[in-house]
Amino acid sequence: MESEMKCNVSEMRKMPFGVDLEFTHHPLTMKRVVNLIIAMERFKDSTEESLLSTEFRDENLLNMIMEDLVEERIMFECFSTPNVEYSRTEEGRYSVTDTEKRSLVHVPDSMELHAVLLQEGTNNRKVHLNMSTYVHTAPSAGARTVALGIKDTNLYLSCHKQGDEPTLHLESVDDKETLSTISSDSDLVRFLFYKQDTGLNVSTLVSVPFNNWYISTAVDDNNSVEMCQDDAERYRTFNIHAL
Repeated sequence: MESEMKCNVSEMRKMPFGVDLEFTHHPLTMKRVVNLIIAMERFKDSTEESLLSTEFRDENLLNMIMEDLVEERIMFECFSTPNVEYSRTEEGRYSVTDTEKRSLVHVPDSMELHAVLLQEGTNNRKVHLNMSTYVHTAPSAGARTVALGIKDTNLYLSCHKQGDEPTLHLESVDDKETLSTISSDSDLVRFLFYKQDTGLNVSTLVSVPFNNWYISTAVDDNNSVEMCQDDAERYRTFNIHAL
């Protein structure tokens, strides 16, 4: 064994001055052996050039070996969101009030709805909604997908970002047939809301593209109907009755 070790050592490339090669008897895995071979090959190719210009130190050898022994793995997670087609099936007319029994009122010469506690004789100001129901390929459990239009107009509620946050809008839709089929990757998805029933004729209305944002009314009377998240101090449930 001693003669074999001498033979193997004599066949090795002569190490530069100041560099010691130490042998250990720890068992090596095949992966470590391959890494060691790669490190030694790189050492043979690069040490002579380094020694011509500067002193070769232990840190240089360590850096070269570590480049091969340390493996960097970059993991990428890929998510694909399938396209969903929403198809309108039916439309009905509904009366909508918030939990404070305030009605929705269209403010004249504006594109806003307010929640107002109407007095007797002023019910003609109340807005009724045409609610269209949609079926789609990825139904949400416990919720129906709807579009909300104002009766006797071409105005529809929509939710899209204006600035940093989603906001509620009234938009004019000249051709209502454009809303008969809506793709989830189109801009028209802003007209869709999830109607989730929380009691008898009591529901929340959540934006489809921003599904943690709710249609809501303010604590005070005669304020605008807006989008909010569930931690806001606003009313998020509505009494919705078919007419």
